[in-house]
Amino acid sequence: MGRSGYWPAVVLLTLMGAGAARAQDYGAGFGADELRGGLFFHSVDHAPPGSFLGFLDTTRLHDVNVELLFTPFDLGDFNWIGEIRPHLGATVNFGGLESQVYAGLSWTWHVFDGPVFIEGTFGGALHNGAATGAVYPARSLGCSALFRESASIGVDITEQAKVMLTVEHSSHAGLCGSENGGITNLGVRFGWKF
Repeated sequence: MGRSGYWPAVVLLTLMGAGAARAQDYGAGFGADELRGGLFFHSVDHAPPGSFLGFLDTTRLHDVNVELLFTPFDLGDFNWIGEIRPHLGATVNFGGLESQVYAGLSWTWHVFDGPVFIEGTFGGALHNGAATGAVYPARSLGCSALFRESASIGVDITEQAKVMLTVEHSSHAGLCGSENGGITNLGVRFGWKF
């Protein structure tokens, strides 16, 4: 990533700081529970010729992820299974490749009620990539609407701040024909719980 390639990270951190301060005041009014943001390596499952793994290729570090999670559902006697929360988010690519907006449900479980947590999500995404005929490094994704799932492992730094390693994957599971390149991104995110 060249010197000019760092501006998305600067913008993200500035927006997260301002967003967390404003959302602290207004978050409860519309059910916001947590704001997250981070940087992803794009399409790590589709390594360029001659490279070992996509996430070792620093030229792929050009995705910015922002996500808002809402108040957890009250599961009554089953709250012990963790938090289930709706989420909205976007992974924006600043390298001329696929970006996506998404929504779904997140399940977060703290391991033995400690600071370490695991999380899984499932939902849908809309992307701006090609359905067919994409030229490498772009992907042929088959259709505009995709399933999206992600997995994270993280740690609570404080009661409000957390950091996590996240992998996200979007594809159509074979429902839109033979083109199903899918997108798998990997990165680090920071979260702020209101």
